[in-house]
Amino acid sequence: MTTARRETGKTGEAPRGGGSPRKGEAGRGAPRTLADELRTRPDSDLAALLRARPDLLNPVPGDLTQLATRAGTRASVVRTLERLDRFALQVAEALAVAPDPCPYDTLRALMTGDADDDPRIGRELPRAVATLREQALVWGGEDRLHLVRTVREVLAPSAAHPSPTGLGPTVAEATAGMSPGRIQQIVAAAGLPATHDPVTAVSALSALFSDRERMAALLSQAPAEATAVLGKLLWGPPHGTVTADPASHLRWLLDRGLLLSTGPGGVVLPREVALHLRAGRAHRTPEPVAPELAPVTEHSPRVVDATAAGQAYTALTIVEDLLKEWESGSPLVLRAGGLSVRDLKRTAAALDTTESATAFWVELAYAAGLLASDGEVDERYAPTPAYDDWLRLPAEERWTRLATAWLAATRTPGLVGERDAKARTLAALGPDLDRSPAPEVRRRVLALLATLPPGASVTPDTLLDRLHWERPPRTSADPSAEDLRTRLARWALAEADLLGVTSRGALAAHGRALAGAVPDAATPVETAAAALLAPLLPEPLDHVLLQADLTAVAPGPLERPLAQTLGVLADIESKGGATVYRFTPGSVRRALDAGQTATDLKAFLTTHSRTPVPQPLAYLIDDVARRHGHLRVGAASSYLRCDDEAVLAEIVADRRSAPLRLRRLAPTVLAAQVAPDALLDGLRGMGYAPAAESAEGDVVVTRADARRTPPRSAPTPVQDGPPTPGPTLLDAAVRAIRAGDMAATAERKPTAPAPADGGLPRTSSADTLATVQAAVMTGAAVWIGYVNAEGAASQRVIAPIRVEGGFVTAYDHTADEVRTYPLHRITGVAELADDSV
Repeated sequence: MTTARRETGKTGEAPRGGGSPRKGEAGRGAPRTLADELRTRPDSDLAALLRARPDLLNPVPGDLTQLATRAGTRASVVRTLERLDRFALQVAEALAVAPDPCPYDTLRALMTGDADDDPRIGRELPRAVATLREQALVWGGEDRLHLVRTVREVLAPSAAHPSPTGLGPTVAEATAGMSPGRIQQIVAAAGLPATHDPVTAVSALSALFSDRERMAALLSQAPAEATAVLGKLLWGPPHGTVTADPASHLRWLLDRGLLLSTGPGGVVLPREVALHLRAGRAHRTPEPVAPELAPVTEHSPRVVDATAAGQAYTALTIVEDLLKEWESGSPLVLRAGGLSVRDLKRTAAALDTTESATAFWVELAYAAGLLASDGEVDERYAPTPAYDDWLRLPAEERWTRLATAWLAATRTPGLVGERDAKARTLAALGPDLDRSPAPEVRRRVLALLATLPPGASVTPDTLLDRLHWERPPRTSADPSAEDLRTRLARWALAEADLLGVTSRGALAAHGRALAGAVPDAATPVETAAAALLAPLLPEPLDHVLLQADLTAVAPGPLERPLAQTLGVLADIESKGGATVYRFTPGSVRRALDAGQTATDLKAFLTTHSRTPVPQPLAYLIDDVARRHGHLRVGAASSYLRCDDEAVLAEIVADRRSAPLRLRRLAPTVLAAQVAPDALLDGLRGMGYAPAAESAEGDVVVTRADARRTPPRSAPTPVQDGPPTPGPTLLDAAVRAIRAGDMAATAERKPTAPAPADGGLPRTSSADTLATVQAAVMTGAAVWIGYVNAEGAASQRVIAPIRVEGGFVTAYDHTADEVRTYPLHRITGVAELADDSV
């Protein structure tokens, strides 16, 4: 019943593309308010408005009047203005200094000036007006464009908040509070006849300044110095200062109102004068189209893809090294949350990278759910159980998990080391690193790079110019300070390069898929990116090259079991295209402590080396194995036993054993007054190879303590405002608003008196029952007032179907479903006019 009503009467909508807006809005049926215009818009336009401004849905407005009122609140308006592109914002700024209502031709003149020499403005202006209309910032037809009052308050120029247009107040605004005598003096000096009241005098002065011919004649008499002063104030700021006894050329301007006093020593250039000097243009440089991404630097797509894939594999290696480092050396969580500067530096040294890059890798692992705090009393950071699952994935899938976590994360590692509003240093993994625009900025940076040909790149400044046009930054008191979105974009470019999404400033093939620029839209971006990355990654090797200088060279990435075992048996000496491992007595002893034997170690090296096991390495393994476990350490406080009495005598006689406070208990047993682990470390420092034993006398096999947290979920990104509603919610919201508006505006027959306060209808129980029963027989819709069980009152339009047992079953237009209402909760009922539904 309401469909025809929704789709008709689209008067006043600006066209969505090029061409001129609709005309004829000033007629009898023209909307008088924004709510009136919203009633003429189709459901698709209302859904688009609610999708673009989801804050209007919290909660769902009861009718279109509530929707229009909520759309005009200051917080909602400011948020919407921040999401406009530069030209749409410039059009809104021009409307803020234009008369209200503003004809479309007047707006066009403000954007183009007298010359009108830029055809792009004429082509793009309808699009900008349509954008403002869709966002419910502008309403009315071509001859009566209205800027929403709150938008005008935000954008209109004032002394405290200058307009980006650089224009000042109008003559009427600047002369408010000026004495009538002073106004008449200005009018007379400007060559205008005297008037009987200040209002007509101000109007005459405004008309003079708006008349191009008369203004040109007046300015032709101005001294050259006066013209220069006007030129300095022309493009803003329009405010200046003068001395108590101004110079003659300034006095000439003040006498004729070309400069108006704003207080002791203050003057302002009236808006009408500035527009005349600007040839009618509101902005110095209108920007109707986005800056082009040029010049473009071409690279070989194959080289870009290969280089980015190599960096992607390096990223996986760094994250693995980081979490392996924190398996045994779990850093403490600061009392205020986050990682200490000392632990960040220690981790950076272990990873052989900078502290800022380390902060990025730490935050990336945290965002991917691979790292978390354990929640213990002595709280520490450690890998999560999800890390073990991640290690079992193929390399390309491990990378896509990191990359998608990076894209969606609101945590911003670039802030680490800076200070917050309370002058506290922001720590990695700390609680104050979330910045809600970060995911949007990262995705937009990748999307812009994806518009370039494969292998092409542009400079960061070119990319930032484009981003600034799409979302102009806020003005800052410090012009040299970059806004948050600009910094986020710079960080996004650097992080994309670290992660292997880009290389040489160009988007790699797997990065292009990650940005969603894939031919098959049905394929998930993670799957598409992994498929493109997999052929570019190096195949893991199952061998190393042993050398006579007690080193092993891995000419590429190793298979995981080989890398893990070799990492215990040898120390990593250098990384790069090839990894160099060095065998030392300590590393061999570490492998023996883990339960390996000399035979096992030599067999392992023989199996996985393409070169024979060098004799020095075999001698080293045999020598350490021969001495390993010769001494036994147990708990007394601790004790030391050995079958060779001479060895124990040698230890007791050694001065380096003094801190251990050894005492002979038997020819083959020494007691110590330190813990077993301290005794083990002390003896190893003296050059021995002791082994720990259990209470039963068995050798204790020790391995690195692989610490894990309890199961943890990845951190949830912070929403940048309300979430965008889905199609189902939008459809339901539009139906509810339409139905509520119908209930609030539908004409009622005069059979029931309308409440004086505009509240719920009031009828007696008998009248209510009779009216509802009649509606059942005729199939008519009625308007009711209803109070639910919680005491909430509402107005509804229902089509009664059945009345029995004290209940009425009806189709509720507000809820768009059949419902049952107790008759005693219906406050009153009224029949609708025949054409109301």
